[in-house]
Amino acid sequence: MKVKIVNKSRFAAPAYATEYSAGMDLKANIEEPIILGSLDRAMVPTGLFIELPEGYEAQVRPRSGLAAKHGITVTNAPGTIDADYRGEICVLLVNLGREPFIINPGERIAQMVVARHERVEWEQVEALEESARGEGGFGSTGTK
Repeated sequence: MKVKIVNKSRFAAPAYATEYSAGMDLKANIEEPIILGSLDRAMVPTGLFIELPEGYEAQVRPRSGLAAKHGITVTNAPGTIDADYRGEICVLLVNLGREPFIINPGERIAQMVVARHERVEWEQVEALEESARGEGGFGSTGTK
């Protein structure tokens, strides 16, 4: 699938790291390092602008290594980029770790997954069909 991209950053366009990768890394398009203190948030620009086809979205997700090692995650994970959005892709990061984290220019800060989605039309009904799960919600299926 071809997707139009304008890359105003000084870094290469996002690419898949391996043959079976679902996401492409997004890099921080910043001039100076950003120090992200514990529980601080920052909107980090990427310098990327995309035009997705109708019926697709791009999801901005945390990078597992940053989350596991430093507590760095995407605040609104996954962030959604709609097909009609033409602004710069920015990543809203938060530091859930105890130590400050330095975001350097060109650092891989998140990953982006392009996915197809459906639009729904609501069908108003008086009741829903029964299921084995019923109204069981959070934790209702157990932990083992």
